[in-house]
Amino acid sequence: MGDTKVQGTIRKVSGPLVVADGMREARMFDVVLVSDKNLIGEIIEVKGNLASIQVYEDTRGLGPGEPVVSTGEPLSVELGPGLIESIYDGIQRPLDKIREKVGAHITRGVSVPGLDREKVWEFTATAKAGDEVVGGDILGTVQESALVLHKILVPPRVSGKITKLESGSYKVTDAVGELEGQDGKLELGLMQRWPVRQARPYRERVSPEEPLVTGQRVIDTFFPIAKGGTACVPGPFGAGKTVVQHQLAKWADAEIVIFIGCGERGNEMTDVLMEFPELKDPRSGEPLMKRTVLVANTSNMPVAAREASIYTGITIAEYYRDMGYSVAVMADSTSRWAEALREMSGRLEEMPGEEGYPAYLPARAAQFYERGGRVRTLGTDERIGALSVVGAVSPPGGDLSDPVVQATLKVVKVFWSLEDWLAYERHFPAINWLTSYSLYHDSLEEYFRSEVSEEWAGMRQEAMKILQQEAELKEIARLVGVDALSNRDRLVLGTAKAIREDFLHQNAFDDVDTYTSFPKQYRMLRNIIAMNRHARDAVEQGVPAEAIFGLPVQEEVSRARYIPEAELDELDAIAGRIETQIRGLVEERAGVSDVAQ
Repeated sequence: MGDTKVQGTIRKVSGPLVVADGMREARMFDVVLVSDKNLIGEIIEVKGNLASIQVYEDTRGLGPGEPVVSTGEPLSVELGPGLIESIYDGIQRPLDKIREKVGAHITRGVSVPGLDREKVWEFTATAKAGDEVVGGDILGTVQESALVLHKILVPPRVSGKITKLESGSYKVTDAVGELEGQDGKLELGLMQRWPVRQARPYRERVSPEEPLVTGQRVIDTFFPIAKGGTACVPGPFGAGKTVVQHQLAKWADAEIVIFIGCGERGNEMTDVLMEFPELKDPRSGEPLMKRTVLVANTSNMPVAAREASIYTGITIAEYYRDMGYSVAVMADSTSRWAEALREMSGRLEEMPGEEGYPAYLPARAAQFYERGGRVRTLGTDERIGALSVVGAVSPPGGDLSDPVVQATLKVVKVFWSLEDWLAYERHFPAINWLTSYSLYHDSLEEYFRSEVSEEWAGMRQEAMKILQQEAELKEIARLVGVDALSNRDRLVLGTAKAIREDFLHQNAFDDVDTYTSFPKQYRMLRNIIAMNRHARDAVEQGVPAEAIFGLPVQEEVSRARYIPEAELDELDAIAGRIETQIRGLVEERAGVSDVAQ
């Protein structure tokens, strides 16, 4: 707690907004305890003697005259061993500990620390007494879970000489050593606190150079996100936003996953809470929770806590980024967060912007997404950490002109446009290949050329061109019928159908098809493009497009996605059969021509 506790009294209660009198000495964003129930709130406006407070708990039953006490500190999270595998609410209260304390229903004013005070951790010092250290240097490590080695860092803005540091068994509240700095002696512990609204510092940003591999073909091939990149997933109800985010959380090659359920329906968050502990990490075989932190804030929880949940999640993510890890944040959904801003803005009687959202919505969205990035961290070593942010947006009716979507698109570099008509056609992920985009292709080109194939960029562009040609031909086909199209145009339609149904469509619930590595993605797309190229030559020599699509190898190309990762040689064998069978058709056609003559 801070040294100065300002005490005032409630003057007005309006839903999650409480106005308190006698708060002249209070500061913006200080945490306050409201009423005798000690409800947690945060000061969001100060006018003279009055402070407007957004309360993160239910305010029913509060009335004028009740006390309000400022803690003198901003809303902060506890950072240290014990974060991984935790399930928190929006203000970093562990839900399992709350259940142990008060039962299944969260009662108001319950206070539980974010990190377990009783658990003992084995700390292994890597620095030693006499070392000169600066903020961000590694003091030692704790094996936090089977998948995460937690690096204990010197807090930012702290530097000096270590006078004492010992390996051993410690609780998060224990001192593991001492440091002699400019301000005298400072205890070094396993835990540090950080205000959630303030981005954690780093040395410099570095350009993203490798993709965040997700195993989802439409994303990795056509609209990749870089490690340290930002992406937006807008879409109407039922288009599959949550499934896309679950897939990314399960399969993305990030070392740490932070999943923020921000005001989503309780049943969706329940699915996450039930499913994640059962999932296995594909690379290690360990439970996925061993590298995951969940921040659960459902639509029936107090609306103001949605804003806190976004900042709580991104601050925890920055902490692991500072250790040099690749971290992925899934925020589902930032529309609910924006609705919380709109509600608080309305209750503060601010001048509304577009559709009632506050005028500062774009600035707040930018502040959040700009905390992502690939950075050279603080410290004397050359650690590089990456923080990738994927935000789902739920515009009413899927309207992409919605202010939240537009504010988000101004700051993110990847746009995965989910469409309900694709979902109704049972095409998942329902990402529209004609309207989505990624601005990371140029920065990732060298990676794809060296790690996947020299042909990768050309194949991807050729496939996208075929899909665009299909969109134009479909209009013509509707008017004159498919039979009236030329052989070459029918070939375009058939190849585009193969790209859509056999490559872009992916079954999240099939054990093999749920994840596709880059070597497999490359071979699958290469076979479809090779089939198109050979077929084009055959069509030039008079072979009907229907004969090509009736070949047995066409069925093999269609079912290639069900070939296990361990049997990729089969995809190379299919490539050989494509050439052989189409050549056979050409020779057969040539033979028929000779006989006719």
